[in-house]
Amino acid sequence: MRAIRYTTYGDPTVLEAVDIPQPVAGTGQALVRVAGTTYNQVDSAIRAGFMAGTFPIDLPHIPGIDLSGTVVAVGPDVPADLVGQNVIAFLPMVAPGSAAEFVTVPADLLAPAPQSIPLADAAALASSGLTAWQAVVEHADVRPGQRVLVNGAGGGVGAFAVQLAVRAGATVIATASPRSRDAVTRHGAAEVIDYTATSVVAAVTQPVDVVVNLVRTTPEETEALVALVKPGGTFVSTTTPGVGAPGADLRTTSLFVRSDAAQLERLAQLVDAGELDLDVSARYPLEELARVHSLAEGGALRGKVVLIPA
Repeated sequence: MRAIRYTTYGDPTVLEAVDIPQPVAGTGQALVRVAGTTYNQVDSAIRAGFMAGTFPIDLPHIPGIDLSGTVVAVGPDVPADLVGQNVIAFLPMVAPGSAAEFVTVPADLLAPAPQSIPLADAAALASSGLTAWQAVVEHADVRPGQRVLVNGAGGGVGAFAVQLAVRAGATVIATASPRSRDAVTRHGAAEVIDYTATSVVAAVTQPVDVVVNLVRTTPEETEALVALVKPGGTFVSTTTPGVGAPGADLRTTSLFVRSDAAQLERLAQLVDAGELDLDVSARYPLEELARVHSLAEGGALRGKVVLIPA
């Protein structure tokens, strides 16, 4: 099969297209023909070796943590009726990934793919959708009437976070660059702060019930964001953990997304019900993965980028 992998840590040029044997499903696994995968910032960080201590991979390594595709075979202890089903999954960070024509996946990570969108695009739902769900629904427990600040709404996770908060009945204040403003507004944000032109903290003139922070911030910036939260509110960050003032009546949570097939299935149902939109900004052939990494690291990409095997 054709796959993209790297044999050493480094810049995007270490990514190379190769022909390797097709994997075989083992016990508890399914073999999936890949329809689509995506680019995520963590892919670059792992490839560059910045996260070798956190995510110790075996080299050579096939990247790709988001998956959509069709089950073509199953291993022992996996129901045979899974074969032929279209599925999505958030794959383990250190396992061989989905930047290939085929990948083996623990069957308990698979969820039915949404049927109302192209199967390749459905890969964009996996890690980003789960991160947003766990931040907005699970940890922040956003409720009707609340004011929610989504810091970093222009990215793949931010798009889902805005929509889920709006769906919960909240008024959403979002930060985004000018190129993402229209998409963030379309997703339901009541106010969009251009963080390239003004201070986010200065622009939020009233306290909020929830801050969902999707941007890497300094300790001082994090403290300022936490200070925007009302007593009894919640600060959830996917980057730097928030620290409240001594005695402050608020919850701070540092979120690291986990794979959850039940949550992923619920997200797919919301897509099919027309209640959740996927912001796929571009699609590339899988063989251009090195180019996509370079574009992303140069700040040239927006939303979710899907890569499709030939």
